Amino acid sequence: MSLEEAARQLKMAGHDAQVAFDCVGLGALERAQEHAVTLRAAADAAEVALSQALKDLTPEQALTEGERAITALEDA
Repeated sequence: MSLEEAARQLKMAGHDAQVAFDCVGLGALERAQEHAVTLRAAADAAEVALSQALKDLTPEQALTEGERAITALEDA
């Protein structure tokens, strides 16, 4: 997985966290739980990608790839 995928997964996890939070406030507990599960899956996928990047990339490569990943998400 790339840093772009890690960033995408983190963005998805953040969205699912917000939806789960909102669902709790609405009393929609089943829906909140579903989003909590999907946020955990997205966070786990991001962690795997970041662990691999730590092994594979130099700090300079991480900076370049990280900037590229964020730019790609912003442009999408």
